[in-house]
Amino acid sequence: QDGPQRKKRKSEAGGADKQLDILAIGTAVGSILLYSTVKGELQSKLDGGHDSRVNCVRWHQDSCCLYSCSDDKHIVEWNTQTCRVKCKWKGDNSSVTCLCISPDGKMLLSAGRTIKLWDLETKEVYRHFTGHATSVSSLMFTTVKPTNESKPFDGITGLYFLSGAIHDRLLSVWYIRSDRKEKNAVMSFTVTDEPTFVDLTVSEVKEEPVKLAVVCRDGQLHLFEHILNGYCKKPLTSNCIIQIATPGNDGDSTPKPVPILAAAFCADKQSLLLVYGNTLQPIIEKVSLNTSESHICLVRDVQKVLSLKTDAAVTKVKTPVVNSDAKVLVPGIPGHSTAVKTPALGKEKKKNKRKPGETEESIEERLGALDIDVSKVKTPGGLPQTDSFAVLLVQGLESNDAEILNKVLNTRKENIVKNTVARMPIHAVIPLLHELTKRLQGNPYSASLMVRWLKSVFTLHASYLSTLPDLIPQLGMLYQLMESRVKTLQKLSRLHGRLFILVTQVAASQTVQEVLEVNQTAKLVYEDDSSEEEGSDDEMIGDKDSDENWDEDEEKEEQSDEQDMTVEKEINGDSDLEPENESEEE
Repeated sequence: QDGPQRKKRKSEAGGADKQLDILAIGTAVGSILLYSTVKGELQSKLDGGHDSRVNCVRWHQDSCCLYSCSDDKHIVEWNTQTCRVKCKWKGDNSSVTCLCISPDGKMLLSAGRTIKLWDLETKEVYRHFTGHATSVSSLMFTTVKPTNESKPFDGITGLYFLSGAIHDRLLSVWYIRSDRKEKNAVMSFTVTDEPTFVDLTVSEVKEEPVKLAVVCRDGQLHLFEHILNGYCKKPLTSNCIIQIATPGNDGDSTPKPVPILAAAFCADKQSLLLVYGNTLQPIIEKVSLNTSESHICLVRDVQKVLSLKTDAAVTKVKTPVVNSDAKVLVPGIPGHSTAVKTPALGKEKKKNKRKPGETEESIEERLGALDIDVSKVKTPGGLPQTDSFAVLLVQGLESNDAEILNKVLNTRKENIVKNTVARMPIHAVIPLLHELTKRLQGNPYSASLMVRWLKSVFTLHASYLSTLPDLIPQLGMLYQLMESRVKTLQKLSRLHGRLFILVTQVAASQTVQEVLEVNQTAKLVYEDDSSEEEGSDDEMIGDKDSDENWDEDEEKEEQSDEQDMTVEKEINGDSDLEPENESEEE
């Protein structure tokens, strides 16, 4: 597998024959494992180079040299014979995700998001390239010789290389110039989805086209064939798309696509190795290239090939052999430690071999065989206790018996509810919550009883509920129900307040009507006539009552102020009252 965790030496990277069987594997902790494929064992381990995950390893043409890059932003050159770091330098300001060594072995391409070309002798940057917006996942040279053969070749100038990035549907081709002006890609290949595996045939002569095989995340294989001869503005589309599908069976007539996992060109460059199917059990097939057709669909019956042999070995149940020396422990009620009698075992064996005509033993007989006193289990008065409530609740939840559940859940006593919830088994908590949620949506009286059970369940079994990975979907309906009811609480409170005011006013009005009628006769009557005698008589009457009721008639006096002044003038002229008495009257 040629992924970011495991990189194998490319076929063009030659070396000593004794080293051809070594596979370099980068790990997530920063070490590199050297595995011998011939011996089938770990040969050595390279430590001390990286502090973080190893993203890519590449063999050098010199088989004793290995390059690796990591999330710690560094590139390390290893000596695989001594298993020590030969050189280490900072490759980028962020994590370095991909490496590629030039055909002559003197240059190294590294990429995070931007691409850099390093001189391996001086460990300095030779060229910068723009790169991609996301992390680069593949880097490889496409030519070994420059297309312009008039100029002398220095080993790197004039070569093309290819790069691909994650979440990027364009594969870019870059050209290494003699000057530092051009930093952008000269051409690009477009595919239908993110490329997951890229392989190509290297162009060795000028007129030879580069063949490119790109496997996308959607399971399709795109084949390109193009002669690299300079700048191309528009993205190039694939010459051929290869897909694999299953044949339509009798039961299901719709063919199903089979994802292609990887593809690699053979040595003759005319055939292709396809890897498809399941990642745990992939199928490798060699197909010949035919790019004359733009779309090829290969029909393969993957189900027959991938049918796993699940024999009876998986489902075989081994029964233990029990002899006379073995002591068998049978589960009973807590505190019951009586040894099992031998007749019980005899009955058990006899029961297993029961004939069709015989009747099965009752539960009471079985309890008798276990020496359990049945009379002790029964409670006086026949009232159900907390233990029996818990048992009844579990039975009702398992059998979905409404009668049993109503008998248990309609309990009003807080102690019985708490003890029942505390003694019920853990596996019945979620079914109980589902039943309570269903009953909360019904009658309001029933809902008020269910809230007590909910409170006890959340109080006593909170630690168990917090360990469930699927707690949110399990309690989703209950949460929505409670939230919808809480939302209406404010409106109901306002309505309750208004109704309370109305009821209070109605009650007050009824109370007022029930009070006895008050005597409405006036205590003081004032009459205004034109005759002086009547006026004097009225004034005398006013004199008698003025000291007692003057405060009550202040308002009337203010309203008839002018009339009083006229009466006073008449009294001052004709009556025998002295000035002090007049002032007292005023």
